[in-house]
Amino acid sequence: MSDAGRAENRLPKIYDIPLSEIDDFPDHPFQVRLDDDMDALVQSVKERGIITPVTLRQKEDGRYEIVSGHRRKKACELAGLETVKSEIKELTRDEAIILMVESNLQRSTILPSEKAFSYKMRLDAMKRQAGRPAQENYSPLGNNSLGVKSSDEMAEAVGESKNQIFRFIRLTELIPDLLNMVDEGRIAFRPAVELSYLTKEQQAALLETISYTDATPSLAQAIKMKEFSKNGKLGPDVIESIMSEEKPNQKEKFTFKAERLRQYIPSNIPYEKTEDYVLKALEYYHRYQERQKERSQER
Repeated sequence: MSDAGRAENRLPKIYDIPLSEIDDFPDHPFQVRLDDDMDALVQSVKERGIITPVTLRQKEDGRYEIVSGHRRKKACELAGLETVKSEIKELTRDEAIILMVESNLQRSTILPSEKAFSYKMRLDAMKRQAGRPAQENYSPLGNNSLGVKSSDEMAEAVGESKNQIFRFIRLTELIPDLLNMVDEGRIAFRPAVELSYLTKEQQAALLETISYTDATPSLAQAIKMKEFSKNGKLGPDVIESIMSEEKPNQKEKFTFKAERLRQYIPSNIPYEKTEDYVLKALEYYHRYQERQKERSQER
């Protein structure tokens, strides 16, 4: 066989695989967003087709599982194509997880929750490959002695410190509503890591407090809640007390529980008009007090 023939044999084989035969990756942690970038990708697919083939893994039942290229596959669906150019690789489950995470971390925008679950999946896969038990409670200090080598290898591979990797993995302990607030930028990353140590019940109580105070915890407040939780003393009243503490550079503001106000507000007043109604009531009461003061001075 000639050198050219041998070189050709080393090239990956590309196949046109029907989209109907391709399944999503189990527990895929990365979102496929239908945004402007997706619109541009769909238009590109319509005009030029898929430039970079997706990577598939064949399953035992003969169907395929997408490992890399979830956005490209979705773009093909939206473009009305029936097949997608694919490279099929023989991969174990853990090899597929590592490749899936590695390829998706190249995205320009990655949410904290996406990093959190993908880092956890990849580190667990690396530990299984190395024969190391996966440890459930990931430490943000990176002192997981059972997986020191795996975490060091992963830190080098993803370009983040071992400590930062464990901090991201801690976010998987947050209840979904709090994790969504981290993705939206309403709760900062470091406070979120501390809040992940609260029980699910305590996190739910915190979420309720956030909803009626319209404020999220600072790092100092999150650390304080973590300490109270560790000592078994973090109830709803303590959470409310901590959240009512004034933060640095924060203007003083008043907060009220909705149920305390609603009993004095007519039922025909919509919830979103509650603030306007309360302000008008205070203005009326203020004018009443002023009239009473004037009358007392006239006597």
